Order: sequence, then C-alpha cells, then structure tokens
Amino acid sequence: MNSSSPKPDQLSIMRHSCAHVLAAAVQKLYPNTKFAIGPAIDNGFYYDFDFDKPLSENDLVKIEAKMAKIVKEDIPFEKKDLTILKAKKLFTKQAYKQELIADLAKKGQKTVSVYLSGDFIDLCSGPHVSSTGKIGPFKLLSLAGAYWQGNENKPQLTRVYGTCFTNQKDLDQYLFQIEEAKKRDHRLIGKKLDLFSFHPGAAPGDVFWHPKGYSLMKKLIDYWREEHEKAGYQEVRTPEILKNSVWEKSGHLQSFADKMYRVATPDSHDWNMSIKPMNCDGGILIYQNSSHSYRELPLRMGELGVVHRYETSGELHGIIRPREFTQDDAHIFCTKEQVKEEIKAVMSLCFKFYQKFELELDHLELSTRPKNSIGSDEIWQEAEKVMEETLRESGVEYKINKGDGAFYGPKIDFHLKDSLERTWQCSTIQLDFAQPENFNLYYVNESGEKVRPVMIHRVIYGSLERFLGILIEGNGGNFPFWLAPTQVMIIPITNQQTAYAQKIRSTLIKTYNIRTEVNDGNETTSKKIRQAEEQKIPYMLIVGGREEEGKTVNVRERGEQVLGEMKLEKFLESVGTEQAPLIQKRMG
Repeated sequence: MNSSSPKPDQLSIMRHSCAHVLAAAVQKLYPNTKFAIGPAIDNGFYYDFDFDKPLSENDLVKIEAKMAKIVKEDIPFEKKDLTILKAKKLFTKQAYKQELIADLAKKGQKTVSVYLSGDFIDLCSGPHVSSTGKIGPFKLLSLAGAYWQGNENKPQLTRVYGTCFTNQKDLDQYLFQIEEAKKRDHRLIGKKLDLFSFHPGAAPGDVFWHPKGYSLMKKLIDYWREEHEKAGYQEVRTPEILKNSVWEKSGHLQSFADKMYRVATPDSHDWNMSIKPMNCDGGILIYQNSSHSYRELPLRMGELGVVHRYETSGELHGIIRPREFTQDDAHIFCTKEQVKEEIKAVMSLCFKFYQKFELELDHLELSTRPKNSIGSDEIWQEAEKVMEETLRESGVEYKINKGDGAFYGPKIDFHLKDSLERTWQCSTIQLDFAQPENFNLYYVNESGEKVRPVMIHRVIYGSLERFLGILIEGNGGNFPFWLAPTQVMIIPITNQQTAYAQKIRSTLIKTYNIRTEVNDGNETTSKKIRQAEEQKIPYMLIVGGREEEGKTVNVRERGEQVLGEMKLEKFLESVGTEQAPLIQKRMG
C-alpha cells in the first residue's frame, strides 16, 4: 500500500461503516432478512445474515449497486444510547440482536448503543465515519456459510465478505492480489501436482500425502534434523495419547478442552485419556524421568510430534489448517541465567530457516499474559520482562500484542510475508516458568541444591503442513531445485533415445541423488515439455539422436528458458550449488 493509506484503526472504522452500508442495502432489497453481526476484519469486513431465501454470487452485484447509492446520498451516522428494555423493543423482529442484547444484560450493562443511517438502525458500539459519503471505494467479494457465534449447534448464516479502501489504486491492488491468491490456492496446486488429497468421508479435516507431497515433507524434515543437530538439539518422540491427569496438571485440559480429542479405552468407557494437541507434556515427562545437574543445561529436546486438534468445519482450510498435523516442537530446559542467550539462539535459527526458504519477516509480536492463565503475578512479570529485554538487546523491532500469550507464559511470534504481501504467523518462542512448578522439575546446582529450571517452548516451522501450504501459495508450486519433488525430467525425442534417457536417469539418481523421471510416452516432444512446465519441474533434459551421439543433453529451465546443448557434467555444475556439496564433491 502507498504512504497515503490511513492508519489501520482509521481504515478499520471505514470498513466497519461499510459493513453497515451493506446491511442497509440488504434491508432495502430483502426486507425479511434477520441480521447478526458485521465487524471489520483484516483486509475488509463481513456481515452475517439469515435470509429467507438463498443468496447467490450474482446477487452481490445488485447489493453493490444499492450500496453505491447509499454512499452517494452521504447519509450521516448517528449514535444513540438506549436502555436494555428500549433496545429489545426496537429489535423485536431480530432474534440475533435480541440474543446479543440479552448477553450484554447478563454482563450487567444497563444501556446499549445503536447507530442510525437513514432508515437503517443497528446495534453497535461503533465508531463509524461521520457519514456514508466518507466511505472509500469498496467491493463485495464472496459468500460463505457461518454458524451463529461459531457454534455448529446454532443456525447457519450467510456471510457476505467485502473490502474497502480509501482510494481506487489500493482497492485495485488488493483485488489483483486476491485473483493471484486464487491461482495459487495450495489446494488447487496440490491436486494439480498430485501432492495430497482429502477424503472427508473417511477422515474429515485430515491430509492424505501422496508420494510427491511426502517427498516435500521429508525434505523439510531432513533440513530440520540437520540444522537442529548442529544447534545441539536431541530428538525425542513421545506418545500421542496421555492420561487426563497429565493434561490437568499442565493446564491443557482446562484451557484447551474444546480442541482435544477424547479417548475411552476398552476397559473403561469413560473419557480418561486424550490425544495430544501439543507436545509439551511429553517433553516434560522425559525431563522428569531422571535427575539433572546444572552441567547438563541447557538441555534442548526437539520433537517432530503429530498432534490433533478439533477444528470446526468452518475453520478447516486444506493443509494450512487441518485437524492432524506435525509440529516441530522443541523444549529447552535451562537456568534463569541462560534464558536470554537461548532465546537469541532460537531467533537466529528462525532467521536461518527463513533465508533457506526465501521467506521475508514482516514483524515480530510479543504477546503478554492472557485472562485465562496459570502461574503467579511475579513469574509472569519476570517472564515478560526477560522477553522484552531479550528483544531490545537483539536490536529487532517488535509490536506488543496484549493478552494473547500462551496460558503458561509470554511468547514471541514471527509473522512472515509472502509474495502476495500476506502475512503468516509461523515460528513462536514461549517462556514458561509455570510448568516446571506444576511438575516439580528441578536440577541440582553447583552447591548441591535443587533449583527450578526455566522452560522454553519453541517451533520453527510451526505446523509442517501449514508451512508447506504457505510455501506453495507463496511460490505458486515453483519449488527451488533442492526441494522440488521431481528435480529433472528427461524427455527422449523418439523411442530410440529411451535407453539413453534411462542411462542418464540412473546416473542422476544413483550417483548424484537427483530426483529424476523419464517421460517416454507417445506424445509429441512439445507436449511433453508443456506437461513438465505444468508440473513445475525445474529442469528438462531433451535428448535426441544428436545428443545421444555426442553424449550431451539439451537443457531447458522451468519458465521456458532454453539453456541449450551441453555435456551432463556441465549441467551438474550449474545445479551443484542448488542441490548440495555432494554433486561437486563427486565430480571431484
């Protein structure tokens, strides 16, 4: 966005006002509609409606036209405060507004605020722009289903999404990004490249990894293991099911119960165990299994743990938000004196990973104590102070995200930016003084005294599935050479060159560990090249009679770049830095 864009809070006010204009237009066009809520959100707004007849995408054009008329009329927004009783009478025919008013009354509110704009009135705390004419260029984007208050047991409403900006240039840029995002939807690319599939009739919300998709996962894991071994981490594995007594002790059962899958064993039909939504407790139990000396600390335990969280159908989103995923957790047990250096080391590791995957950091957030937290005021104050001091000493800029920390400690979240200017939260570092207290963890110091360690929870990828989804959408499936499921496609021009192509394939796979395929089908060479481009394969080696005679290959790079005829050794030199030192080492 350009520098003339307003501050986010001003833009948010405009978008919320635009949501009211949307509702006003709907009231005029569909007078029997029941209204729910219409907040501003990142990059736009939405409003939830209960229509008496289904709405289609085609109806959005008609609604937009009515909205434009309301904006042109420059109708003032007027705020009024009403008693609970008057508000109930005003919204007699609006069941969802009645429920909201009742909830406010239960919280002890005596009055509520409403906003008028012409003949439309809505329950709202505001604020709004002064009049509809102050609303900038807008666009309705899509329809979706949404359960009232996010509860699957309540009515399903129609959610109308839209966006609004202060100028047409910003709106056009955002609409362009939306179209690009549609083309890069990881679910579409995943299907096209045969990476994964979903089978809601068998495992709703879970991912089925195909060979090429699992190749990507394995490369993420291989790189993770390589770098963590260098950084002094020991890899562990813990059970996916633990007794509820463990989850109660850590506080997960109290704070995370609505996301946890419950397990009843054959000898007990009661819910007495749960599938882990996080890996923390398993790591704690390993630490607790033996006594530790200060000489062992910091103790860094990493785990590529499969976790399960019950996401509602509306929350599910391909591999970016499935119900089962792999989290690259690590739990560091250290002394208080070691905390800052350990956090700084984790931050450096995060930045190393981002550089490897060509990801740009947008910003860091320090999230502080939430309402539902465990631990004393003293340990929270100490933990937050340590986090702030570490960030300042590291010389990095950060934002404060009040009240959004983990229930056991403050956290630093890393927000990455992709090529479409979207931000994603991936890595997180969480400082925990509470769990060592809950589980009575200790180490023996130099004086032979038992001392509480400090626990650092951290992930780099976060969810491997989500990280891969972000990569797919960021690069459109054009993976770098080292990561691509198929790195080289060999295309013989005729069947007479098939044996030569297979010989090259064998050399690339066995000697240089390059993932290689041969397309020896009956299609034309141009069609085979087009298929390789569609599969986003980094390199194609075209071999005909001349290439076989000269023991060469004709190289094409993804993106229709013709590099020409060359010896195989020269091709390997060109990709050696992308693949690994292995190639150059074996070439002598």
